[in-house]
Amino acid sequence: MIAAGCSKEKPAVSTAAPAAVNAVEKKKGVASTLSFGGYTWVINAPTGQTYPGPNYWNGSYAWVDANGWMHLKAAYNSATGHWECAEVYTTASLGYGTYQWQVEGTLGSFDKNIVLGMYNYSGNDQHDEMDIEIARWGNAAWDNLNYTIWPATGVTASPGVYTASFTTPNGTYTTHRFKRTSTSVKLQSLYGFQDGDANQFQTATFNSPGTSISTLSMPVHMNLWLYGGSAPSNGQNVEVIIHSFKFTAL
Repeated sequence: MIAAGCSKEKPAVSTAAPAAVNAVEKKKGVASTLSFGGYTWVINAPTGQTYPGPNYWNGSYAWVDANGWMHLKAAYNSATGHWECAEVYTTASLGYGTYQWQVEGTLGSFDKNIVLGMYNYSGNDQHDEMDIEIARWGNAAWDNLNYTIWPATGVTASPGVYTASFTTPNGTYTTHRFKRTSTSVKLQSLYGFQDGDANQFQTATFNSPGTSISTLSMPVHMNLWLYGGSAPSNGQNVEVIIHSFKFTAL
């Protein structure tokens, strides 16, 4: 079993209002912005290979369609001869509340090298991060649903990690969410598009002080990338559609 933060590729061992932080720009070469879910999202499109992965990134592999849905793609680009990936993050920093994504895609049957990340992240590696990741981290036998809570800055504790396996027996629609408070993070995954708790198939709750929950307000990230920068073992391009992202503050 292994878990890795979406914002990097480093394995993990299995009251007061949040303070604001600036939007993260870990990789240079930002292409443009998109409007989605009531927020402005920066498309991260750096030059060359950068982490996570490391991978090549393509600014045209993240877009919003006429329905207002966000698409993320990882695909082979014959013009460059590289597999390239997509990443976006909000210009706004968000704090305590519920973060929810409604996703269309064959997540339960992703290739072992595909990673979909939906997470809150301050930019400080191995700290201040709440992850939902769909990934097998290069091993087809490993679980494909990963919840990881990285500790607050200044705390040396190991991250809280929960993994499980899932399929999508009723189609390609799933909902994923987490609720942040000053002392806990509750994560959930559900079949179908849900605003309530119907058809929940996995959940986990992390509590402080054991996991030392971050109190920071942070940008929201979404990315679709290749573990270790390795091409999908099946050689197939991958695309997911985020029908909605919703944040409900406490």
